[in-house]
Amino acid sequence: MKEAGFIEGQNTLIEYRWAEGHYDRLLALATDLVRHEVTVIVTLGGAPAAQAAKSATLTIPIVFVTGGDPVQLGLVASLNRPGGNLTGVSALSNTLAAKQLELLRELMPAAPLVAFLVNPNNPLTGPDAKDLRAAAHSVGQQILLLNAGAESDIGKAFTLLVQQHATALIVQADPLFNRQPEPLTTLAARHAVPTI
Repeated sequence: MKEAGFIEGQNTLIEYRWAEGHYDRLLALATDLVRHEVTVIVTLGGAPAAQAAKSATLTIPIVFVTGGDPVQLGLVASLNRPGGNLTGVSALSNTLAAKQLELLRELMPAAPLVAFLVNPNNPLTGPDAKDLRAAAHSVGQQILLLNAGAESDIGKAFTLLVQQHATALIVQADPLFNRQPEPLTTLAARHAVPTI
């Protein structure tokens, strides 16, 4: 930014907003930025943050970072010609679930049941689960879908994982899980569940 002549505190002000993993707050936060008449909105919270910003304004430029397909998510019309006021970067991390399953099966070829922890509030959950189930079906692997829409749900998900005798866990790429990995790592270690 400095090379382009933008110096924070001199001619540039950066407004920060965090939803702290609560997707229901995103639209209000984006609307607040629009009210402040910001020049550009940059969303780093994946698809939910980008979708909230898109809902808040049709005119302010939005730069997003997401792990999913921005066309499938309704963020842009196409990758070549995004149209509208959104552009960004997609890491397509949702395509990793099948590879994660492959890695787990190499480490634990006899795992009868693999759990997949997802955030039901994430718009990528449906496609992610579908992709993982297809990969699992092709190799005869059983999958247990576990939902955690808030940090307080993670313990409940592990209780179900233990009750159903899942022997490994794949965690969806999601800001809720990425923001504070300690509850996941602590529970995975406590229950001796290999986790990716």
